[in-house]
Amino acid sequence: MITKLFPYLNFDGSGHEAAHFYTDVLGGELVGIMTYGEAQGADMENMSEEVKNMVMNAQIDMKNGDTLMISDVPPGMGMPAFQKGNNMSVTVLFDDIEEARTVFGKLLEGGTVSMELQKTFWSPLYGSLVDKFGIEWQVSVEDETE
Repeated sequence: MITKLFPYLNFDGSGHEAAHFYTDVLGGELVGIMTYGEAQGADMENMSEEVKNMVMNAQIDMKNGDTLMISDVPPGMGMPAFQKGNNMSVTVLFDDIEEARTVFGKLLEGGTVSMELQKTFWSPLYGSLVDKFGIEWQVSVEDETE
């Protein structure tokens, strides 16, 4: 079952500023910011200081229960390149791995994979794709420990 669906805004290095701006403007709560340098398993030797300080993930929780996520897109990170004006994706969270695989496969028809479905440090299954309409999707299964 889908447990949550929310927008994920991408930036080219202004993620910290954007997270604080949207928290203030929307009256939400900034519940956390993780930089690329803080990520588990990050290849620190090949990462520039600029990239280490970029936002990998920021979460703003709204009073009505909605969520807004923010990330910087470092150049050459294997994701679709940052493009101002088209810098948003849709994240869909599941509580079931097989359902997430099925939806990922259906969204992929006529589209392209950005990141193959795989286990990550934040999810038992995560992947991203751009569908046939040019919309980027992040498909993720909630970690059972959360």
